[in-house]
Amino acid sequence: MAMNLEQLRGFVEVARLGHFTRASEALHLAQPSLSRQISTLERELGAELFHRARGHIALTAAGETLLPRAQRMLAEADAIRDEMGELAGLRRGRVRLGAPPTLCISLVAEAISSFHAAHPNVDLHLTESGSRRLVEELAVGAVDIALVTQSDGPTPAGVSLTHMPLLSEELVVVSSAAATPVTHGASISLAHLATLPLIAFDESYELRAAMDAAFRSADLTPTLALEGAEMDAVLRFVERGVGVAVVPAMVLFDRPLLRSARLAHPAMSRTISLAHRSDVTPAVAVAEMRRVIVSTAADVAERDPAITSLL
Repeated sequence: MAMNLEQLRGFVEVARLGHFTRASEALHLAQPSLSRQISTLERELGAELFHRARGHIALTAAGETLLPRAQRMLAEADAIRDEMGELAGLRRGRVRLGAPPTLCISLVAEAISSFHAAHPNVDLHLTESGSRRLVEELAVGAVDIALVTQSDGPTPAGVSLTHMPLLSEELVVVSSAAATPVTHGASISLAHLATLPLIAFDESYELRAAMDAAFRSADLTPTLALEGAEMDAVLRFVERGVGVAVVPAMVLFDRPLLRSARLAHPAMSRTISLAHRSDVTPAVAVAEMRRVIVSTAADVAERDPAITSLL
């Protein structure tokens, strides 16, 4: 038997419309070609599928038996074609990615740009928030994957999360390139930093809490020039010479007005991980975004000595 999908598709369309001419128009196929497909199918099955009368077409008993099976076969074939299309070219899909603001202006921007260039028809949704909030978003299914800067916080009950460490990123001291109080590429101690005008982040930032704890541990009191700002504002104030700031090394990408010194005595760093629910099988588009993020993270680590790959 040489029955094929085109024959079944023609049969289903004639059955749906009850008319050969209208079915051939819907299929963008010449009517004689459609008639030959149906006749060939009937010969292969050894049964007539339609009662043919002038102006009227009806299914025979054999046709009524075949119709639901043909519909299921065509639906399954379409589903397979769509899935293979996703695997081959990701012609559709959706990715909901979460990340802290400090990564959205660097690693995430590069990853999304690469992904979108390769798969422009996939819908992308970005949620910017702190790591603790992103873990909660993962738990309730509001995001598919998330980049987080801490992996030892509590996980909501009943939820299984997997953290893949990607990068270890040093915290660096940044200052204006026009009025540099520190030498670019050098190291600066926490004691020296405490003597410089410091722009401090809003208290909601984990980075602010880490710096406050470091100063307390060293029995130092920083000289605050300004506090309470968000990341973008901090960087702009530094560019204008208002003061210096301690930021993750990655935010310096594409910031020619800034210069940096590595923080030492003690050095400080943070770990960036890719998190996802381990009890949920990722869609093809989500799995591809994970691959792009991992690849981008490796590229980022190669460009900056203050960033180390953990892969």
